[in-house]
Amino acid sequence: MRFIETKIDGLWVIEPEPVLDLRGSFARTFCKREFSDHGLAADFVQHSVSQSVLKHTLRGLHFQKPPHQEVKLVSCIRGAIWDVAVDLRRNSPTYLNWVATVLSADNGLQFYIPEGFAHGFQSLSDNVAVSYMISAPYAQGSASGIRYDEPAIGITWPARPAVISERDTNWPRWIFEDASTVP
Repeated sequence: MRFIETKIDGLWVIEPEPVLDLRGSFARTFCKREFSDHGLAADFVQHSVSQSVLKHTLRGLHFQKPPHQEVKLVSCIRGAIWDVAVDLRRNSPTYLNWVATVLSADNGLQFYIPEGFAHGFQSLSDNVAVSYMISAPYAQGSASGIRYDEPAIGITWPARPAVISERDTNWPRWIFEDASTVP
């Protein structure tokens, strides 16, 4: 695996290094020792999969509030997505900055998203499946989100959402004065 730093501290793109032969390929997608050697979380207690039927489906931006913050290791196992992470760490020099990367079944890339980030994605193809390894159990009372079109963040999505949940369209505007909203 190759660990690629992004412009935001703590946010990584992980690239598999497949071994190819007549049969096809083999690649490691996770190694506890290598993740730990890079200072990354290496204990994942939950594994989830989401499926999006239509191209340009938008999911997010989601995060867990304290004390249930979570690390996510995201990969696209069918189709392709435009994956986004937003820095919500109030004391970070990159507060409210975002990074996006294309994850696909073909490129095998993974996005490592640490605690203190919101996460979302838009499908770039029909019939997308996304895999999440998550460091903390889901806590419904701590689930929160930010509107995908929040002007203070200014994400440039690949396309207008074709499908988006009512919940994701109804997140309130980002409240800068209320520290309790920060993960």
